[in-house]
Amino acid sequence: MFSKKTMVIVGIIIIISVNIIFLSVSNKYHYTSPGSGGIVSGFIFPFQDIITGSIRFAKNVWRHYFFLVSAARENDSLRKDLSRYVQQSSEYHEIELSNIRLRYLLDFRQNVTGQVIAAEVIGVDPSPWCRTIVINKGKSDGISKGLPVIIPEGIVGQVIDAGNNYSRVLLIIDQNSAVDAIVQRNRARGIVRGISSDKCILKYVVRRHDIGEGDIIITSGFDGVFPKGLTIGYIEKVSRSSPGLFHEVEIVPYADFEKIEEVFVLKNFSIKN
Repeated sequence: MFSKKTMVIVGIIIIISVNIIFLSVSNKYHYTSPGSGGIVSGFIFPFQDIITGSIRFAKNVWRHYFFLVSAARENDSLRKDLSRYVQQSSEYHEIELSNIRLRYLLDFRQNVTGQVIAAEVIGVDPSPWCRTIVINKGKSDGISKGLPVIIPEGIVGQVIDAGNNYSRVLLIIDQNSAVDAIVQRNRARGIVRGISSDKCILKYVVRRHDIGEGDIIITSGFDGVFPKGLTIGYIEKVSRSSPGLFHEVEIVPYADFEKIEEVFVLKNFSIKN
């Protein structure tokens, strides 16, 4: 099969050749037989007009063909440039957001004394029943089992397993997690337990304590894991209708566990108030 370009070229060559033949015939009759020149000219000239128009049409097609090819190439180039600029814009935006987070972490780091190890989240447990994350620091960085993990907004969890170059962190929203806590306003004490969702419950707060929605929950420091005074979350709901000695309290953690990207692991620490 011939390409479109080849067919156009062959068509133009044929048209030009036919035109040359007719011109030759016209000249021959014009010089050799004057009496019959008018008849021959009347016969040939219409064909010459047709051929001339065909050549003009072919030239226009040829020019438009190359114009369309050039336009298509230019469009391809523009699309590639646009795709590259969009990718660069996305990368610059991501760098800007990363710098904002890092500045926020650095400001928080200045309020913490002792050894603080910054780490990135590199994995998330997909199971809804086991809420853990994996960070990119491990034993070679001084991390060991039991160390607390926090972010500026509040506590995240504690290390439950440490490899050479990674560690697994149990989040406070896991049902196996327990953090000794107090209500900041009136110092009522309880235990924050995870419920395998994005929320926690505050257990063992006796009913004689006046607590309410919006009260802030902080770490008590009595569990030997988290230092005293770190924010955990706020009370969303207090159920007073059920019988028993203790309040039923739902807590919303300050940490957004779906968006955590960087964390601090605390070692030999203290927090400035």
